[in-house]
Amino acid sequence: MALPGAFPAVVAGAVRALFDRIADLDMECRTRLILWFSHHLANFQFTWPWEEWAYVIDLPKWAPKRVFVQEVLEREVRLSYWEKIKQSIENAVGLDELLPLKGGSNFKYRAEDGQESSPQHALSKDLNSMVKGKVTVHEIVLWVEEKVVAVHGFKCALEVVIQTLLDIGSKSFTHLITVMERYGNVIAKMCPDQEKQVMLIDEVSSYWKDNTQMTAIAIDRMMGYRLVSNLAIVYWVFSPSSMQQFHTSDRPWEILRNAISKTYNRISDLRKEIYSLKRSVLAAKESLVEAEAELEAAESKLSIVNSEPVRGENPGRLKRLKAFADKRKEEEVSTRESVEAKEALLARALEENKALFIAMYKSFANVLKEGLSHADVDGKQDNVPSRNADAMAVDPDEPLTMEVDEENERSKKIESQNGDTIEEAAQWRRSTLAYVKAFTRQYASEVLPSFKDPRSTNIMPQFPKDS
Repeated sequence: MALPGAFPAVVAGAVRALFDRIADLDMECRTRLILWFSHHLANFQFTWPWEEWAYVIDLPKWAPKRVFVQEVLEREVRLSYWEKIKQSIENAVGLDELLPLKGGSNFKYRAEDGQESSPQHALSKDLNSMVKGKVTVHEIVLWVEEKVVAVHGFKCALEVVIQTLLDIGSKSFTHLITVMERYGNVIAKMCPDQEKQVMLIDEVSSYWKDNTQMTAIAIDRMMGYRLVSNLAIVYWVFSPSSMQQFHTSDRPWEILRNAISKTYNRISDLRKEIYSLKRSVLAAKESLVEAEAELEAAESKLSIVNSEPVRGENPGRLKRLKAFADKRKEEEVSTRESVEAKEALLARALEENKALFIAMYKSFANVLKEGLSHADVDGKQDNVPSRNADAMAVDPDEPLTMEVDEENERSKKIESQNGDTIEEAAQWRRSTLAYVKAFTRQYASEVLPSFKDPRSTNIMPQFPKDS
């Protein structure tokens, strides 16, 4: 660039213009802007006149401008460290409230004054000692079944095991991976079905309640180790606690994006492997044809004289040619079998992918219909949906409520710079619909084939236009 010094100033003007219109920005564009802007600031010493945007702290927590600033700061912490970002916003009074809490872990069984306050604290301490003592996985599984589940129940056992293992692995990403690799079978034994996996994900989210990055990493790795399924992740995202965050945080959406991307990448990798193997089959076939032709030519030089074969070729060479041809034939057969195995895996992955998208769109349809059913004739809505009745099996007659904190008590509407107003429920609906559009656009090549099956014609929901 001829004038590198002018670049930040030009970008600053563009960012300010986009920020002023952030409520009307496409959700996928908003997400990309957050990711890009945080990286841009990382390249310029995290310097930005945050005092210009300090007023967002007085807006309700669902205000698009406030959410944008909150997400940028959270991403900056990932790219640097908490103290550095705290220092970068020191001129913006009150804006530090939007920073994620330092550390972010929420260990339920942390000892206070050196004493355990409940039996669960003692169980957690025992498990910690077993891990440090390198007790075998089999012994830990037996201990969990006999000493914890049998006495205190499954829910308590899950809390103790997951909280303790996550706390042991909380020092770094490497520690977390090591714990999952060594003790993943303990978790798999406890959570073999989808319902329990949803509870597992909820416990992970509870431990990392103030650290979105570690929540996303832990759940992503658990999916990679087949400890949780992508469907379990979908049902967790549309559970009551996560739905409360649809319009206030990117946390549930990041986790859902990761699950879809991981499923999609596996399909993409399998397709590449199959393509490569098919090319190898062709190469092996060509090599086999050449080897068989050379062997046939050598054998044709044999002649029979007085009932005795007279070799026109060196016997050793003939033997080598036959061995070479046999080897090429084995290679071709082996490669074809590999193609068939990979194609079977691909077919299974495509079915899983189809089930994933159907579950996701059904969940979107359920929560949006549920939310709209509580709107009055003027299009106003008092409550944000707090559950997924279909997926989570909650009583459909149960009244919808939403926790109201002091921040929401101060204002029920967003008052923007130009006087526009929007209610919380409308913002929740607008955000949720925007993510439907974003996911559909991003994965259109995988979504559309899943719904072309005539048996699936009633699955794809027709979403109402947002008012």
